Amino acid sequence: MQTGTLISLALYFILMIGIGLYSWKKSTDSSEGYLLGGRNLHPAVAALSAGASDMSGWLLLGLPGALYATGLVEAWIGIGLFLGALANWIIVAPRLRHQTEELGNSLTIPQFLANRFPDKAIPLRVVSAIIVVVFFTVYTSAGLVGGGKLFVTSFAGLFGDTGMSDYMTGIWLTAGVVLAYTMVGGFLAVSLTDFVQGCIMVVALVMMPVVVLFDEGGPAAVQSTLTAIDPNFLSLFSGLGVIGFISAMAWGLGYFGQPHIIVRFMAVRDVKATKTARNIGMSWMFVSLIGALGVGIAGRAYMEMNNLPMDDPETIFIQLAHFLFHPLITGFLLAALLAAIMSTISSQLLVSSSSLTEDFYRLFLRKNASETEMVNVGRLCVLLVSLAAIYMARDPDSEVLSLVSNAWAGFGAAFGPLILFSLTWRKMTGSGALAGLITGAVVVILWIATGLNESTGIYEIIPGFIASCIATIGISLIGTPPDIDHEALVH
Repeated sequence: MQTGTLISLALYFILMIGIGLYSWKKSTDSSEGYLLGGRNLHPAVAALSAGASDMSGWLLLGLPGALYATGLVEAWIGIGLFLGALANWIIVAPRLRHQTEELGNSLTIPQFLANRFPDKAIPLRVVSAIIVVVFFTVYTSAGLVGGGKLFVTSFAGLFGDTGMSDYMTGIWLTAGVVLAYTMVGGFLAVSLTDFVQGCIMVVALVMMPVVVLFDEGGPAAVQSTLTAIDPNFLSLFSGLGVIGFISAMAWGLGYFGQPHIIVRFMAVRDVKATKTARNIGMSWMFVSLIGALGVGIAGRAYMEMNNLPMDDPETIFIQLAHFLFHPLITGFLLAALLAAIMSTISSQLLVSSSSLTEDFYRLFLRKNASETEMVNVGRLCVLLVSLAAIYMARDPDSEVLSLVSNAWAGFGAAFGPLILFSLTWRKMTGSGALAGLITGAVVVILWIATGLNESTGIYEIIPGFIASCIATIGISLIGTPPDIDHEALVH
């Protein structure tokens, strides 16, 4: 069985590396090419790249696992994310595409903030770059945990005598392939592989719950099995309090501040194309989320009907792939999981690298560095961030959803209000931007460190986002807006 599965995975890895080599020849001659693909992404590529880099292993591991363990009430996280993504495409995408080009042709989010608020250019670039690198290292480690879990569940004993050997092999193999195409091909490689990975993910997420449903007697049989476990298992509202509802919906706030997602808006070929990309991206997201809900719900019914044990609910997608399909198809499904993991890791590594190269190396060390030198330094930074993430991911008991939720909240609270106000409010000041950035990040970290997220049940993005808004508005109102070309802000 493992042979057929390994063949499919090997073909997938070869395809990803092949895309990296293609991109290497197309767009790595300059920093703009390496970091933004020359601002010439097709709307479909931009849309699926944003979606695939957004959803990560959370879509096939964390969300189905939460539904498996708790029931349909966990779907509110998906609903909140869908609404947040839609608002992000409508409010942020066209404005960010326009303003980043008009204000100094910014290649990174910190660089855009510096151009938007020139009086606080250096502190904004440095602080935002630090936040990007720190939270993305945590975020990347979450993806690598997913890769480790995949290999522990699928290939136990193949790479060693212990589960830890399988886990670390999965982490190193996942990181190795991502590094191969990201370091070589840059942003274009990441975006094109994201497009392919997004297609694989949506096919897998549609196929698996359909097969489960009809393998076990159809929707009626699944429903009766689940209601026998818990009469409220299929209820959207059972056990859902006001705080739980707000916290779940608040996941959508995070979209405005996710650098690895909004950087796709900067790279789409023109402002008009953002509308086409939005329609494609939201359609993809809707189908994918429904599929992920189906995997968790139908998967719970399948395991109960067949009296199969489940030690880790987050591996339900992997378990169903092995139980229900031919090894070659299993390999395809596991490739979908790897696609979800790798698409996010590669995007995060590249954004972290761009911050280190443009906002540290060029800013402080080599202001006149050549384009070739900057591309090579970017590749080195990709490697360094990945090694740090591998070290953080070495604990096999880490939970993907927990790691993702912490990083998501950190970015959402630090950058969300900052991006929204900087794109839409002309009276915002550099001091207000810096205050909001720092306040949002600090409040999230303290909320987690003191255990308030668990004791109150309030997701840390809520107090962080609110505090960031208050700091941004309050400090801006007592200052003077920057003297910049306000025509560049109009769209």
